[in-house]
Amino acid sequence: MSTRSATAPSTQAAPSPSGGAPRRLGSLGPVGLVLAGGVSVQFGGALAVTLMPRAGALGVVTLRLIAAAVVLLLVCRPKFRGHSRTDWGTVIVFGIAMGAMNGLFYEAVARIPLGPAVTLEVLGPLALSVLASRRAVNAIWACLALAGVFLLGGGGFSDLDPIGVAFALGAGAMWAAYIVFSARTGRRFPQADGLALAMAVAALLFLPIGIAEAGGRLLDPTTVALGSAVALLSSVLPYTLELLALRRLPASTFAILMSLEPAIAATAGFLILGQALSAAQAAAIALVIAASIGAVRTQVGRSKVPVRAPEA
Repeated sequence: MSTRSATAPSTQAAPSPSGGAPRRLGSLGPVGLVLAGGVSVQFGGALAVTLMPRAGALGVVTLRLIAAAVVLLLVCRPKFRGHSRTDWGTVIVFGIAMGAMNGLFYEAVARIPLGPAVTLEVLGPLALSVLASRRAVNAIWACLALAGVFLLGGGGFSDLDPIGVAFALGAGAMWAAYIVFSARTGRRFPQADGLALAMAVAALLFLPIGIAEAGGRLLDPTTVALGSAVALLSSVLPYTLELLALRRLPASTFAILMSLEPAIAATAGFLILGQALSAAQAAAIALVIAASIGAVRTQVGRSKVPVRAPEA
């Protein structure tokens, strides 16, 4: 997988989102956007776990993707003409990565607790940050975050369902691909048009899978309502925030910021699913926060030095 588009921030000005809401979101700054997206997606994930008895893991994914696609298509009203083959290829791969990431992760949380699942999933972005970075110091922050990731998992994952672990690791690989192609899509499509199209691709791919697993349960009004809430929290809001952030933040730094996800997931699991935090998990949270702060401080210092713009 090529990560050349994630090796350095662009020297060009980031596109200015149109509309009042995107401007207000943009005022949070790229770091604030990433953190807000992380809180939204993890609390949405906890809500999704409570919905799985109604529709199954893949049924929940299908509801989430369809609802998110409908909302984004109505709000963004993307143009279907005037795009090159490369543009369409980028958005289709982005949609495939997005759908696979969701499907694999929901299969994981159906088998293992939310905190460990996100802990394993975040290994994908951490690996991306090391491979994409051109500075040795970023490898140090990644290693510090990785230590926190394993500590959050209790120092090992031997007691977890191996199939659930495999699904979580697969979701991590798709998360890394999502980061790369989200950045590329953001550069090729105005505002969130590419995101809306990619979400539609993901929804269409998962529709037959969801029907095969859940059948008529997908049409239950309560299930649809809860699935729509999951879509808002776990797809529409966080993906939009992250797409805006990636226009001003290099993917390597973004990936290290994603190391906060296990801490946010553990908090969501405690508040919604009753999963208590241990002393080891609290120490892990401190490690990943320290790694994220270090990555951000490195990026602030780096932004003062001109760099080569990444290839589109």
